[in-house]
Amino acid sequence: MRIKDVMAGKPTGAVRTIAPTASVRELLQVLTEHNIGALVVSEDGVDVIGIVSERDVVRLLAAGTDHLDAAVDTIMTSDVHVCEPGDSLDDLMRLMTNQRIRHVPVVEDGRLRGLVSIGDAVKARISELEFERDQLNQYVAGSQ
Repeated sequence: MRIKDVMAGKPTGAVRTIAPTASVRELLQVLTEHNIGALVVSEDGVDVIGIVSERDVVRLLAAGTDHLDAAVDTIMTSDVHVCEPGDSLDDLMRLMTNQRIRHVPVVEDGRLRGLVSIGDAVKARISELEFERDQLNQYVAGSQ
């Protein structure tokens, strides 16, 4: 299975992004409003300059709540691991496991195309395994 197959199973719509100059308070509002765990940091919704997640906010809040007006670019991860639509799901899951990350932007021709979460990856893998199981069951039932 490829990342493009995973993306096809997701609701259509633009990837949620946030400007690097937005405040952490604004970030929390967007995460809460859309019930998501991470946002791609981008000036224009196309170029990926960072990613910011709930984990980043927790680390900030551990230092005190007076940092809620800090800019997102002060807590974002700027060394972003990305994938492409043609990459394999197995490679993506390996990347997520090895780097201990839960969200990976999908980039094609240098442009942001989507965001895949660990939940998306697990759901796709379960679907793949269920399909294989059903095929094996049909094969076994047909050979008896």
